[in-house]
Amino acid sequence: MLIDPFGRSITYLRISLTDRCNLRCAYCMPLSVGQWLPREDLLTADEIIRVAEAAASLGVSKIRFTGGEPLVRPDILEIVTRIAKIDGIQDVSLTTNAMLLENMAQPLADAGLKRINISLDTLNAEKFQRITRFGDFSRTWNGILAAEKAGLMPIKLNTVVVGGFNADELPALANLTLEHPWHVRFIELMPVGNQQDWGDDLPSGAERYVSVQKMHAYLAQLNLEPTETFPGNGPARTFRIPGAPGTVGFISPLGEHFCESCNRLRLTADGRLRACLLMDREISIREVLLNGGDLKALLQQAVDQKPQGHELDLHHYPEARRMSQIGG
Repeated sequence: MLIDPFGRSITYLRISLTDRCNLRCAYCMPLSVGQWLPREDLLTADEIIRVAEAAASLGVSKIRFTGGEPLVRPDILEIVTRIAKIDGIQDVSLTTNAMLLENMAQPLADAGLKRINISLDTLNAEKFQRITRFGDFSRTWNGILAAEKAGLMPIKLNTVVVGGFNADELPALANLTLEHPWHVRFIELMPVGNQQDWGDDLPSGAERYVSVQKMHAYLAQLNLEPTETFPGNGPARTFRIPGAPGTVGFISPLGEHFCESCNRLRLTADGRLRACLLMDREISIREVLLNGGDLKALLQQAVDQKPQGHELDLHHYPEARRMSQIGG
């Protein structure tokens, strides 16, 4: 069992499969992204499986695939299939922008994927293209419907709330839960490699952050009621519009800390273990993978370095990687 210095059981491993993405969301990836990781630097499917097996032997039961965009990886179905068969792994999920999901939802479900998270920051097609820079709202929407049809439930829709861009859409997004058993989650903008200018057609840095308290104010008219958490809910605090089949959640690393319940460890696409999304400390496992060393010892070492909480309130922001390079 992996226990960190503060008594938290680490049972959840997020695996970034690639830093590449078919979109350039402003809060995730600068327009001038620079160079992608060389393909030879990415962990192979066999290496990913070895890490997952070691983690499972230490009590990890939940794995989520992230990116970049994990669906651009050609061997995604092979990886999902093999991970789902590992003894001890009970929950295999994936986060995606859904641009490629319409044709992949059923194959992913057949491979053993259980649940899916989908980024959806606006219901306006023009604004969707603006924040994603290359996105097509209809493709993402069709991907969401395909995931529902394939039984990849519960579907979570992740909305990064940005002042001056989509804060006024919170009621419309929340109202999706009246029509579908989806979980719409509003996320505070996190300062991870995104403090630069986003371009003339998007908000400036001073107006972007919207606190969870302000989000609740935007939604006051909906009379949200607190609801019990559900499996896989993670750090979201959940509510329900009276009578709705779905829920509305809030993820607020700044407005309401949730570090005390963090059970996560992250693996970057180039083979580095990261115990906290919001701190730059990492441990490389490449040499151990190449030489057949003790992966369990490195997993425990990473967990031993897990901080009690982030230090965003002290303006200690991660700087070494963008969100797309960490895996979110």
